[in-house]
Amino acid sequence: MARLTVNNQPMEFRLEPDTPLLWALRDAANLTGTKYGCGTGECGACMVIVDGQAMPSCTLSLGEAEGRSVTTIEGLAPDRNHPVQQALVAEQAIQCGFCTPGLVMAAAALLAHNGDPTEQDIAAAITNICRCGVYPRLVRAIQRAGRALRNAETLPPLPVPATATAPGL
Repeated sequence: MARLTVNNQPMEFRLEPDTPLLWALRDAANLTGTKYGCGTGECGACMVIVDGQAMPSCTLSLGEAEGRSVTTIEGLAPDRNHPVQQALVAEQAIQCGFCTPGLVMAAAALLAHNGDPTEQDIAAAITNICRCGVYPRLVRAIQRAGRALRNAETLPPLPVPATATAPGL
């Protein structure tokens, strides 16, 4: 049984300790915004923030997550108005949306440690794969989100639909 904090809530998982955190989040906690992509930690679709660091949840076991604090896309900004989310929309850096939750989480973790990243900083920190190829717009969006977090720019809030269907946005 693993005990950890998920989205600021204590949780207990009665699963095998070698169960990937991804499956505990999706199947046991019903937090389906975190996506399964490659299963090897390479693509970034399953990125979550663990103790302040972006980590692929497909390669982190429940046993390794024991006692740690995990933030998923659902817990980043329940109103969906985190500056990274706002900037991705403003810069039209979302295409199919499958990789979006992982990109948002990786960018949020980067900006929590570096509020004014260069293109090189972003390239080093955001290793997520986006099959739609939004990388130039993604760089602009992350830098714009950094400005918003530093109060150097104001981003328009995102409308929240009455029935939310895409937890990654």
